[in-house]
Amino acid sequence: MNLTAAEENYLKAIYHLSDGASKSVSTNDIAAEMKTKPASVSDMLRKLGEKGVINYRKYYGVNITPEGKKFALQTIRKHRLWEVFLVEKLNFAWDEVHEVAEELEHIQSPLLIQRLDAFLNYPKFDPHGDPIPDEFGDVKARPRVPISEMEIDQSGQIVAVKDSSAAFLRYMDKVGAYIGARVKILDKVEFDGSVEILVDQKKSIFMSKDVASNILAIQS
Repeated sequence: MNLTAAEENYLKAIYHLSDGASKSVSTNDIAAEMKTKPASVSDMLRKLGEKGVINYRKYYGVNITPEGKKFALQTIRKHRLWEVFLVEKLNFAWDEVHEVAEELEHIQSPLLIQRLDAFLNYPKFDPHGDPIPDEFGDVKARPRVPISEMEIDQSGQIVAVKDSSAAFLRYMDKVGAYIGARVKILDKVEFDGSVEILVDQKKSIFMSKDVASNILAIQS
């Protein structure tokens, strides 16, 4: 069974909204994620239901099926592998790759993806720190905590960002925060939750609570 690009995009969105197929998703949430009208979502859900990749009952929400989860993870795998390729081999900046990978992820060639994975030496994480599912759909997640939740004097390493929008990634570049950077919490402002961090034992950065909540680190 093959899915259209639009069907893959919907399925991927449902997978993310359901926290990896662990809960039901409302049509309104899907409409907001896909930036479309609930009526359009209902039409697509009917098509996906007929293909057996979701279960949908009106007023009870949408649940992704095991077959649907498999398709969603395949699409996510392709997307993240293409992002690695674009950054490492074509010198794209990490804020430039998402839209291009959105197009490339719909190429239907398992052999191409197998060879791309091998060519890239089987990367485990994409340029934004998100885990890349393997060819069997297994995801090797790692424990991560938002910098906003770390305590003063705690240290860690930035491993991912929750917000992968181009604007946020450009902000990260501007302040000198990047995947792999070592950080230490120097201060937290009680009034607004803003944070002062030390990056690589060199540069002090002040950031808002919202920004700090979108930067994920492994504590050390």
